[in-house]
Amino acid sequence: DALPISANNNLELIPESLCRCNKLRKLVLNKNRLVTLPEAVHYLTALEMLDVRENPNLVMPPKPVDRTSEWYNIDFSLQNQLRLAGASPATVAAAAGASGTATKDPSARKMRLRRRKDSVQDDQAKQVLKGMSDVAEEKNKKLEENGDLRYTDLKTRRWDQSLEKPALNYSEFFTEDVGQIPGITIWQMENFVPVLVDEALHGKFYEADSYIVLKTYLDNNDALQWEIYYWIGQEASLDKKACAAIHAVNLRNFLGAQCRTIREEMGEESEEFSLVFGNVISYVEGGSASGFYTVEDSQYATRLYRIFGKKNIKLEPVPLKASALDPRFVFLLDHGLNIYIWRGAQATLSGTTKARLFAEKINKNERKGKAEITLLVQSQETPEFWEVLGGQPEEIRPNVPDDFKPVRPKLYKVGLGLGYLELPQINYKLSVEHKKRPKIDISPEMRLVQSLLDTKSVYILDCWSDVFIWIGRKSSRLVRAAALKLGQEVCSMLHRPKHAMVIRNLEGTECQVFKSKFKNWDDVLKVDYTRNAETVLHKEGLMGKVKKDAEKKDQLKADLTALFLPRQPAMALAEAEQLMEEWNEDLDGMEGFVLEGKKFARLPEEDFGHFHTQDCYVFLCRYWVPVEYDEDKKSKKEEAAEEEDDEEKQPEEDFQCVVYFWQGREASNMGWLTFTFSLQKKFESLFPGKLEVVRMTQQQENPKFLSHFKRKFIIHKGKRKSKDASLQPSLYHIRTNGSALCTRCIQVNTDSSLLNSEFCYILKVPFESTDNQGIVYTWVGRAADPDEAKLAEDIMNHMFDDSYSKQVVNEGEEPENFFWVGIGSQKPYDEDADYMKHARLFRCSNEKGYFAVSEKCSDFCQDDLADDDIMLLDNGNEVYMWVGTQTSQVEIKLSLKACQVYIQHMRSKDAAHPRKLRLVRKGNEQHAFTRCFHAWGAFRKPPA
Repeated sequence: DALPISANNNLELIPESLCRCNKLRKLVLNKNRLVTLPEAVHYLTALEMLDVRENPNLVMPPKPVDRTSEWYNIDFSLQNQLRLAGASPATVAAAAGASGTATKDPSARKMRLRRRKDSVQDDQAKQVLKGMSDVAEEKNKKLEENGDLRYTDLKTRRWDQSLEKPALNYSEFFTEDVGQIPGITIWQMENFVPVLVDEALHGKFYEADSYIVLKTYLDNNDALQWEIYYWIGQEASLDKKACAAIHAVNLRNFLGAQCRTIREEMGEESEEFSLVFGNVISYVEGGSASGFYTVEDSQYATRLYRIFGKKNIKLEPVPLKASALDPRFVFLLDHGLNIYIWRGAQATLSGTTKARLFAEKINKNERKGKAEITLLVQSQETPEFWEVLGGQPEEIRPNVPDDFKPVRPKLYKVGLGLGYLELPQINYKLSVEHKKRPKIDISPEMRLVQSLLDTKSVYILDCWSDVFIWIGRKSSRLVRAAALKLGQEVCSMLHRPKHAMVIRNLEGTECQVFKSKFKNWDDVLKVDYTRNAETVLHKEGLMGKVKKDAEKKDQLKADLTALFLPRQPAMALAEAEQLMEEWNEDLDGMEGFVLEGKKFARLPEEDFGHFHTQDCYVFLCRYWVPVEYDEDKKSKKEEAAEEEDDEEKQPEEDFQCVVYFWQGREASNMGWLTFTFSLQKKFESLFPGKLEVVRMTQQQENPKFLSHFKRKFIIHKGKRKSKDASLQPSLYHIRTNGSALCTRCIQVNTDSSLLNSEFCYILKVPFESTDNQGIVYTWVGRAADPDEAKLAEDIMNHMFDDSYSKQVVNEGEEPENFFWVGIGSQKPYDEDADYMKHARLFRCSNEKGYFAVSEKCSDFCQDDLADDDIMLLDNGNEVYMWVGTQTSQVEIKLSLKACQVYIQHMRSKDAAHPRKLRLVRKGNEQHAFTRCFHAWGAFRKPPA
């Protein structure tokens, strides 16, 4: 703790060794001739005062910069990229700790090396200093004995300075990385201890809890600054209130912050606090465990809901009995911390998906994410499900009338008149969804919107089987009490079903079922399996935070979010078959055409599903679609009539035609030009305004188009009518990419090294005999999926008629005579396909004006490798950085940093399988890379 004073000494430089005194607090160098100072002066972290006044020629040394972390002004550190991707501070810190690749300081390394070198001299210096201090102590003792005072005792000390301050340890409450990264961190008080809150729950506060909120930010000098708030819920217990205040002070001491801790109370938050959450704060009933009081588990009412509605999901409460189930619908059984989604045998998959999303919202917003969601299909229910419903029925029959119309909700405002209670029904004329003001007589029939609810009022929403009481935050206590009393008596006063309930909703804590009664209030989004991210972004009408984020992405210098998203899970076979069945139910008819010469000829129906790499095909598909009318364009009479019949009435069906154009990898663009000037013109004249054209290339097909061939999608080499290849043995590889919808049987080179024990193959060995055209083998790998083995046999029977001998052979039982002779010779081949569980393909590009990484879907192919971009392929063991021939140097450098970030991230997520980085140039791909692509071959040349 030395305090060197070298003022007025005409010094031009100071020794660098002085900067090794880590505990140096004051350095007085005024009135000298200093030219500069050692760079290491920036590492004196304990320095409180540096006096360099009256040094006219002094130039301060530049701050050391770590060049390794910056490329083109972009911080590629894993922590920074995770933070940009929206990860919580805890996740960022965990990644930093797990990766073990924290940014290293080269200057600090030099200093460590110098310290090692000078360690011998340092030891000798310490001995000299010790001897000098011993001499000084003896001198002081002699002075004391002679009655003289030491210089140090002349200075009076305050009473509190003589007290020993205990060293406080906050590590049991706060981790070392707290407050070191800009962002928001929140703790919730549980049993006297602060517990980190997940980022997904930021802005949602439980009424019976207390919280600490830490905002970390950088000031104008790039120094870390903090704001510390502690929030008190109105139902919070005494211990939680006290602990929030105490630990807020502990956090300030831990950070060494100069700011004060700010108290915030529920309902009376300051503007500064509200701005931390973007002015979006919501309250949730309940709270966590208290240190003083035992909190019983929250009691949830068990309810059974029937899901209906095509465009907007609706829930109709039904009796809690198995007899209420209907095979045509999806049902949601809410049993507290167990939520079941039951799908009837005749129900649609889209209804199931919406119900699951609705259950996820209930779990997140009302159950603290602790509920377990179970998907059940009719005839595959669990015993627990039937136990809740009172037992399994003998048969589940349709019981909902075909002309069922849900009762339209009625909204009443609770008011106190002159000594009596007023309940005026709210007209929906204030609804923002209607651009023109409608007539008053039809206004009560329109849909509810959230803007009808005033924060100073109380409302009763009567939905027949449910009665909701909504209480505004600023409503008076008298009106609240009157509404609650009235709500309790409403079911006894009016005729209501036995399962009807009165549900209380405070503003900001509304339950999901209540929100679903209103238009555009936290709606479950429509699910469309055929859309991709680009079409969603291009679609008009993005709102709120989604729109802001989409606009903000254009301003970013780098967007690596895709690297931190989880891998797309494989679709279950049953779900894929259900989706396939629904798409084929909508299909009214399909006609096929193939390009022969310069004209399209009709394709025989028996050839549907057979495609050739040098040909172009056209399929005209006619679909039935429901009619949806635009409310704004209808007359008032039509509007009134529709409201009478209810919006859920099944609309009349109309048709739409989709033309799919399919082009093989080796086909020229002449096929597309021929189509646009011939068939397309003809189809447009036949179906004006109802035609959509979809252009596809081989192995990049639309999933809906693939579904029409029911997994029998076969791609042959060459042209359709070529006879040259018929006398040569041919090998076909059957593979499924991510979903049973994306199953293809593609002809590959006739080479046994391409076999794999986890797949099935078809080998055709032709004969020159007229009686027997040849023999066909279905080869089943020992680790192949049984369903895929059965499919392979079906495809073989579909491809070849009885003029061929057909045989299914298991791996290891191949006949030498024709199988190995036909395939060429027996060579070593892969015995596993673990890469199928891990394979991911990313595209790195700066075509949008900034560097961005995007992920291809799990059904990727060789032609997705863009020649002017960098591609990242993860096979579970290595991450390959594939470089195209037209790639810029800037993209290569940025992609290399992105690749390193991804490897660090995967090391923190999956430490057991660290990835290695491999560089691959186009045309030099090794086998471990090419096997991740179905039917790898020569690169496609630019079509003529």
